[in-house]
Amino acid sequence: MFFTYLRRELRRRRKAALVVASGLALGIALVIVVNSVASGMKQAQTQVLESLYGLGTDLTVTKAREEPSAGGQAQRPRFEFDAGEDGEEQSSDRLMVQGFQTLPASTVATVAKQNGVADAVGGLSLTNLKIDGQFRRGEIREGTRQAQPGGPGGGNGSGGGGTVEGGGAAFDVNSFTLYGTDVTAPELGPLTTSTISKGRTFKTSETEAKVVVIDSAYAKQEGLDVGETLTVKAVKFEIVGIATADSGQSAAQVYLPLKQAQTLSDSKDKITTVYVKATDSTKIDAVKSAIQKNVSGTTVTTSADLAETVSGSLDTAANLATNVGKWLSYAVLVAAVLVAGLLTSSAVSRRVREFGTLKALGWKSGRVTRQVMGEALVNGLIGGALGIAVGLGGAYLVTAVSPTLTAELGSGALNSGGPGGGRMMGGPGMTAARDGAVGKTLDIALTAPVSVTTVGLAVVLALGGGLVAGGFGAWRASRLRPADALRRVE
Repeated sequence: MFFTYLRRELRRRRKAALVVASGLALGIALVIVVNSVASGMKQAQTQVLESLYGLGTDLTVTKAREEPSAGGQAQRPRFEFDAGEDGEEQSSDRLMVQGFQTLPASTVATVAKQNGVADAVGGLSLTNLKIDGQFRRGEIREGTRQAQPGGPGGGNGSGGGGTVEGGGAAFDVNSFTLYGTDVTAPELGPLTTSTISKGRTFKTSETEAKVVVIDSAYAKQEGLDVGETLTVKAVKFEIVGIATADSGQSAAQVYLPLKQAQTLSDSKDKITTVYVKATDSTKIDAVKSAIQKNVSGTTVTTSADLAETVSGSLDTAANLATNVGKWLSYAVLVAAVLVAGLLTSSAVSRRVREFGTLKALGWKSGRVTRQVMGEALVNGLIGGALGIAVGLGGAYLVTAVSPTLTAELGSGALNSGGPGGGRMMGGPGMTAARDGAVGKTLDIALTAPVSVTTVGLAVVLALGGGLVAGGFGAWRASRLRPADALRRVE
């Protein structure tokens, strides 16, 4: 009897049921789309941090900032050239540690001993600055000039003279970034953010081999290929592989074994960064605290710290989705539930004669209440189904369009180094200049993945909305008396 009556009433009041269901569907669809877009934002931010941080990396440890001593001079590369022969080609290069801040290599072992650390590996970030050019002597052109009366020598005699014309110097500056990677731990560090597109990566036995892996963009720029050689401070390295960044820019233009990087830069047993992997993502904060407490003179950075420095349209969109869109969607949903409740209550008031007659025939108030609740619950399920369909369509449309968002790592977070440069924060690709620091910029295609949790939330909202709406009507129906129905009989 319950389902027969329910089916008949829903058919008889199709328009009212559709209005209630449509209102709930709008709110549920908006919740699905906003939650999906917010999930896409989180994935995009994770993608940005992985490209900067290194896959599998949960924390990075760098040297704490040191204030320059009073009257101290910032470290700068110094180049000296002889006058040499006219037109003689001269060249000089410097291999410098980015930020001029290093840690003892033993820091890696100390960090690895901390509770909650699964693995730790060190790396050395460098910049190679090379200057090539030549001096050109000027030419003396002879001429005449009139001696001034009373001048040296007396009389009005003429004296010889000449001027130097031409000459000067022309030098080209070429620089590229290098990263000394621990080849014995290939699963951790900045090189993991790139895929070997040609050749091979390092072998774990090549700790002191003269081999390099270069970034594909740098290889194209310099016309380099696998099997050729790259010269760094007069040392020739064989190019064994070309790496292509998975997203955005690569962490460095040239990767070489850590020991070779330390030798070339006169940084024996020195590193710039320790990449740390935690045993559990829930222990990252605890690991950070342990390292800060037990490893002095260091700064520990987590992905959450880096996330705070990400700006650009990605950050703006994420804030809108989280702070504005989510609350707006919930507000619309609440409004839809309230409207559905009012419509259900209004529908009950129009059915006073019907419900009063049923009570006169022996229906209890509880049975009338269940009937009204059943109708409202079905309306909620219909609205949920429509809302899920519309929400999935909206999420698919966002993914199909894939609007491009820009993520920038704030220069303020990067430019925190000691004398002479910015401290590397999270990887070699994120070093800023001392003056006018510029962060790394990535373009990310936005997606809107719909999770099972989101769909489950939509179902719960549909059921909840139907129950709340039915509650309004059921409360009204339970208060009806048979006498109310008899008064309306003509």
